[in-house]
Amino acid sequence: MPVEPPPCEWQLPSPDRADEHGVCGVGADLEPGTLLAAYRAGLFPMRAFADGPIAWWSPDPRGVIPLDGLHVSRSLRRSIGRFTVTYDADFEGVMRACADPTRPHGWIDEAFVAAYRELHRLGWAHSVETRAGDGALVGGLYGVRIGGLFAGESMFHRTTDASKVALAATVEQLRATGATLFDVQWTTDHLVSMGAVDLPRAEYLRQLRDAVQTRA
Repeated sequence: MPVEPPPCEWQLPSPDRADEHGVCGVGADLEPGTLLAAYRAGLFPMRAFADGPIAWWSPDPRGVIPLDGLHVSRSLRRSIGRFTVTYDADFEGVMRACADPTRPHGWIDEAFVAAYRELHRLGWAHSVETRAGDGALVGGLYGVRIGGLFAGESMFHRTTDASKVALAATVEQLRATGATLFDVQWTTDHLVSMGAVDLPRAEYLRQLRDAVQTRA
């Protein structure tokens, strides 16, 4: 069972008060209690620009992957057999791969790595790793699980379809463990090709309230 940290010491902004970019406010910290309070409220942290303050986001619409709506193409089905999937075997390795500074629009810095590593230690943050035949880490994703919510944070791949295989494995695991909501923040062409859809913020928050109270 995850360990509940000391509570958040901040008054976090309302997710309904976001600007046109989805930013609700800036500041606070990345303590475990702050992060969990944010996810439970429908917020997630990300820097608006390099070296800038922590910003708290609530985009409208919100990207989600319906757990009964995953699209697995024929080519992806063939790819699945080429990889081995592991869970929580190399959380920091996955996060640092997602934080690779050569990736475009990178924002994951050492403060975020340390914060989510602690959430992982407490049992709230999780990783899914995709491995090649020789065991090398070639893809994966990480996120935060609270009850029936899985808030996906970032994913990476070093070979074709490695991140898609991790995503498909995540959906399978979430379905098997009683999750109800897979949040991916924003939809992209990559995610839409696998079934991601946009939800109006109000509908996302309604589903979130049920998800975080689910025993899963």
